[in-house]
Amino acid sequence: MDYLNEIGKNAKIASKGLFKLSTKEKNNLLIKLAEGFENNYNEFLTQNEIDLESAKKNNLKPSFIDRLALNQKRLDDIKSSFLQIASLSDPIGEVSDMGTLENGLVIGKKRSPIGVIGIIYEARPNVTPDAFALCLKASSAVILKGGKEAINTNKALVKYFRQTLERNNVNPDFVQLIEDTSRETAYAFMKLNKYVDLLIPRGSRPLIESTIENSTIPVIQTGVGNCHIYVDDSADFKKAADIIINAKVQRPGVCNACESLLIHKNAAKDFLPLISKELEKHNVEIRACEESLKIVNGLIPATEDDFYTEFLDLIISVKIVDNIGEAIKHIETFGSGHSESIITENYSNSNKFLNEVDSAAVYVNASTRFTDGFEFGFGAEIGISTQKLHARGPMGLKELTSYKYIIYGAGQIRN
Repeated sequence: MDYLNEIGKNAKIASKGLFKLSTKEKNNLLIKLAEGFENNYNEFLTQNEIDLESAKKNNLKPSFIDRLALNQKRLDDIKSSFLQIASLSDPIGEVSDMGTLENGLVIGKKRSPIGVIGIIYEARPNVTPDAFALCLKASSAVILKGGKEAINTNKALVKYFRQTLERNNVNPDFVQLIEDTSRETAYAFMKLNKYVDLLIPRGSRPLIESTIENSTIPVIQTGVGNCHIYVDDSADFKKAADIIINAKVQRPGVCNACESLLIHKNAAKDFLPLISKELEKHNVEIRACEESLKIVNGLIPATEDDFYTEFLDLIISVKIVDNIGEAIKHIETFGSGHSESIITENYSNSNKFLNEVDSAAVYVNASTRFTDGFEFGFGAEIGISTQKLHARGPMGLKELTSYKYIIYGAGQIRN
């Protein structure tokens, strides 16, 4: 597509100019973006309301609409993230691992930009400013391909970003939005490896799987969060209930929400009735294993598919397990490698869980909702990587960079 090739070409040109900006210049841009952001709240909210009305007319579920919605607090958080990213250390140019070889060559690593980063995402307009600000600080151009549900909000945000860049004599093509939201354009974008150095999908399992299958650009797998909480037989029930309600109910439509609850058989008789009542107060549908159905009446029988499912809704699967080993095996079988938590007062069990659960974030006595770049102190995140190559967990500034080897010689030649 000529349209996409032009966007890619412009991004590549812009990335060369961005690389030349100093840390001070990048930080000043972020501060100016924050200073002017509030003046545009009305426009952002007006355009977001158009997207919300369309979503409601299409009968999209409440958790989807929650991800789509902006409000005063969420806009304030975006503004704050610009300032926080400005305050972070700039990884670009950072030199590490310097050493001298036997032949006298001095060799080390220097942190460098990736170049052009593509982001494909769904109804998450907060991704737009997060990606923009992080890529700016990481000195890489960014091409955004949001979903049709948030197109008006994304247009308003990107328009403000580009205007701010222009006013400060920076090439506005550093950030570009693909406004054609068709599936065909998304597939064509995935083939733009001539210009795009890295592609990051954020959203549902089908989106991520489609990107992995179709992209000719290197892909970082992010987002799918079938997150588990395991309640050990030594757990403090009050602590466990508070954590589970927070992890499931606070924002059920996000990837770090708890989707599956595992309970030790020795705790189940007392804890399952307690947590079932608490979940029902928040209208959470419980899909439970056979043993759970014997303890609490009225629960919905779970299928095997339920244990694989990222519900992104007020639904949770529940399974009673014989021991911590079975809990870990269940997570290994059904999990997505995102975030898991153990609620326990047993030090040995907490260490076993931390050591043996192979996910991007593993917690002891805390909510999975903390798996987030802002909460981890990264200022914002580009996504949560559930793979192991290059980046894992919340992807902040350093994960959006590459490195090159730098070598100092004094006339050495190879024999």
